[in-house]
Amino acid sequence: MELHVHLESSLSAETIAELAAGLGVPMLRPVDRLYTYSSLEDLLRTCEWWCDLFRSAEIAEDIAYRAARQMAADGIVYAEVMAGPVYWRHIGYQSLLPALCEGFDRAYEDGHADCRLIPTISREQPGDWALEVVDWLGGRRLPRVAGLGLDGNEEGTGRTCPTFEPAFAAAAELGLGRTAHAGESSGPDGVRDALDILAVDRIDHGVRAIEDPALVERLAEERLTLNVCTGANIALGLYRDLSEHPVGRLMEAGVPVTVNSDDNRAINVDLPGEFVDVGRSLGWTMTDIEAATGRAIDAAFCDDRRAAELRAQVGAFTRS
Repeated sequence: MELHVHLESSLSAETIAELAAGLGVPMLRPVDRLYTYSSLEDLLRTCEWWCDLFRSAEIAEDIAYRAARQMAADGIVYAEVMAGPVYWRHIGYQSLLPALCEGFDRAYEDGHADCRLIPTISREQPGDWALEVVDWLGGRRLPRVAGLGLDGNEEGTGRTCPTFEPAFAAAAELGLGRTAHAGESSGPDGVRDALDILAVDRIDHGVRAIEDPALVERLAEERLTLNVCTGANIALGLYRDLSEHPVGRLMEAGVPVTVNSDDNRAINVDLPGEFVDVGRSLGWTMTDIEAATGRAIDAAFCDDRRAAELRAQVGAFTRS
């Protein structure tokens, strides 16, 4: 189970090189060093370069298929995958989102991971554009679209949740799940805004809620899940290592926490490795791992029938 993973960052460097070759675009640097960065700025520049290769709906469908196949190889049976139209500059969302769903459909039919799509709005985008996307989704009713997300640099954009309140309210009326990146660069105030203004069902990251005991207590009381990505937080310098990371303290306080990979291939992490690292740090047993997966199922935006199927799969695996 994975609930916090970005499609744009889920491709192997070899896949990026293959895509670049097909388009006749020179590699930014050798394939074995593509995902090696000298700084955060270098990471962002590299990400912008490979996203520029996403130039057609056919490429989008293939990328979705490959991502689902790779997730299956990592042992993931179900994932809610975020994709932000802002990162697909050559494709309008009206073509992009159906293409991604088609890629996920085809992958699932071939026995790969069951991937649901969460289109994300970037904090730099206008509120009326976000509402336009949601209204379009309401007219199309793409079955693989499970929710609406919000991402982007909270620190750089400032307090933006009010801008997107209408879009998130409209998503709620459509029955879409709602999630937002918060409590990473913004601190506890970002989490509070996501709860109070956007009425989200869960939070992506949320780890800096630990800085506000009252907020931590609220998250525990409301059973509001945080989709935590320890490897990404450490790779980007938010915490030095797992001994500093608050994932254990959040869980001890009763906050539901899931384990996720975020920008996995782009920062050289994967979900199995995240479970190993977090489990080793916190002294988890197989029972703890099963419980973490159960929390992900509880927080997933799938229907009750699919959730029951996933619980049965987890139970069968742990009994085997």
